[in-house]
Amino acid sequence: MPEYEFVDVYLPRGVTRKEATRQLTDHAEYGHWELYRLTLLRDGSRKVRLRRRIIRQVRATW
Repeated sequence: MPEYEFVDVYLPRGVTRKEATRQLTDHAEYGHWELYRLTLLRDGSRKVRLRRRIIRQVRATW
C-alpha cells in the first residue's frame, strides 16, 4: 500500500474561485501534490488537504 504525506492549505473567504484554482494548480505542478479533500466551511472559507506519494528507494546491494 502506498504511503502519502499530507499538507493542509487554508483559503480565506475573500479568495476568488479563480485565485484558489491558481494556487492549487501551482501546488500540483511544482510540488507534485494532488487534491485529497476540499471542505467548504460555513463562513465561506475553504480548507484543502493535499497529498503526494512518498517514494522510498531501496538501497542497491551489489
